[in-house]
Amino acid sequence: MRKQLVALAIAGTAVASLFAAPSAQAADTDTTFVLSAAGGLSVSVPASKELSAGTATNAGTLTAQLGATQVQDLRGALLGAWTATVTSSDFTTGEGTADETISKSNVSYWSGAATATSGTAVMVPGQATALLAQALSASRTAFSATGTVGNNSATWNPTIVVSIPADAVVGTYEGTITHSIA
Repeated sequence: MRKQLVALAIAGTAVASLFAAPSAQAADTDTTFVLSAAGGLSVSVPASKELSAGTATNAGTLTAQLGATQVQDLRGALLGAWTATVTSSDFTTGEGTADETISKSNVSYWSGAATATSGTAVMVPGQATALLAQALSASRTAFSATGTVGNNSATWNPTIVVSIPADAVVGTYEGTITHSIA
């Protein structure tokens, strides 16, 4: 009887081990993926702008907004930065003689505050108010961003101030205001 009990106990243990829950196991897979920049830096401005339909030669100054100017940063950088600069050509009419030219040193610019922003960045206007307007006789900072994280953008509507020389002649003056981004 003892042999039968031992045999029965061994058989019961064998059957129980067949129906026992399997022991838990784990295996890891190291996984990676790459995010690449969807784009770079770009600046968009109005294609053309008429600052005035008729300003008297004795008006002294002409003040008008240029229109929405936007920088888009699609580099997806961590702690990136960008700076938008602005320059101007001289403005001429007719043959562009001395009396038919308004020098770029007579053209001032102030960016004002951003009208819209997106993303994470510290956005800084080049000239926050009219009191800080700068002559475009040299390249000036229009707007900048620091501490950018991921994609971001800034839009502003800069103001152009033209000091009209006393000897300026009547005519339609043409010039180019150029924004660049780096």
